[in-house]
Amino acid sequence: MPVAYSFADQALAAGGSFLVGLAVARTQTKQEYGMFALSYSFYVFLTSIHNSTILEPYTVYGSGRYRERFAEYLRLMLRCNTTLGLSLSGTLVLACLMLKWLAPPWTSRALWGLALTVGVLLSGLFLRRAFYIQRRAALAAKASLVFFLTVASGVWLATRAHILNSFSAFLVLGLGWIVAGAAFGRELAFGNPKQRFHELVPRYWQEHWKYTRWVLATAFVFQFATQGYYWLLAGLLSVKEVGELRAMYQLVGPVEQVLVAVSFIVLPALASHYAAKRMGSFLSLWKWYALATVGLTGLFALGVRILGRPAMHVLYAGKFDNLVPLLYLMSLSPLLVGTGNTMVNALNAIEKPKLAFYGFLCSAATTFGGGIPLVIRFGLRGAVYGMLLSGATYTVVMAIGFLLNVNNNARQKGGFV
Repeated sequence: MPVAYSFADQALAAGGSFLVGLAVARTQTKQEYGMFALSYSFYVFLTSIHNSTILEPYTVYGSGRYRERFAEYLRLMLRCNTTLGLSLSGTLVLACLMLKWLAPPWTSRALWGLALTVGVLLSGLFLRRAFYIQRRAALAAKASLVFFLTVASGVWLATRAHILNSFSAFLVLGLGWIVAGAAFGRELAFGNPKQRFHELVPRYWQEHWKYTRWVLATAFVFQFATQGYYWLLAGLLSVKEVGELRAMYQLVGPVEQVLVAVSFIVLPALASHYAAKRMGSFLSLWKWYALATVGLTGLFALGVRILGRPAMHVLYAGKFDNLVPLLYLMSLSPLLVGTGNTMVNALNAIEKPKLAFYGFLCSAATTFGGGIPLVIRFGLRGAVYGMLLSGATYTVVMAIGFLLNVNNNARQKGGFV
């Protein structure tokens, strides 16, 4: 049941974003949609910072070494989440004002929308992750259902009123998480602690930084392996190609969201097994996780090959039919990256996040060394080639790190790969 709830949660949360992006793509010009896609790629970058500084340490430590002090830890992380959200929102508003003053052509409605809602959007991610750490995936699914229904209603009303654009799209997403938070925020296990967490664990921030520094560094280099291709297209070609790449990715993204849903269940379990020194159970769980990932992404690529053309035509009303051959190639990306992600989650669970940094660093180097020449030579097709090449590089490096660390750790504690 937790896995089923996790699938539902991820489908509804990602479905709301997908619905907004689809509506903007169908109703706006390719240039306007390209600006929305570019701003959304920057939001993805901010979520990686949020994940590395808040969500990832919270998941590993909250499920592992600090599970007996969960209420105190939750309050600490909630304060940190609020501070980060407000700081990012304020920074983006200031950036928009400076762009309006110094470089008006670079100002976009989409960036303003992101600036006003980024704190709310990140809080939605925190709410769902907290429910998973509490082992209450059903609440995460219910919150995402409220979010999806609110977003669907907002998109319908904005479309009918002819006010849907790249700015209002972000407002609709923010409204969805405000309503979901109001409905289920009280379900967080705050408890009634008599002490603050840092009073119980005075050296916590040193441990937090020891873990976070590698995940944060990974967050930066990760962008060059994924979102970097949006930025390359914007800089070397135009936002029109950015919109086209995003249109294809929206059809590939659902399977990645399914894998994220599985990781929400698997990562806390792996961290719990490792903290309890159950390496046999740890490795058994990872094997099933990796096998399921390969099977699912392989079947998805086959499904795209069969149904990709009619799906692209129906969803985008024929605007992006010329991209179908590239969609077939892009459908292989989840298989390459997803396999590497299973090893990253295992390494994070044993508190070795720096190895993921090395994987993404090699992938980012591939983006610069191979991706830029490919984009210059082949345009949008080169970006797709580059994404596959970066994904393959990442997985190969993670496989080496996994075998050298998890395997050795298992042998020392009586497990085996």
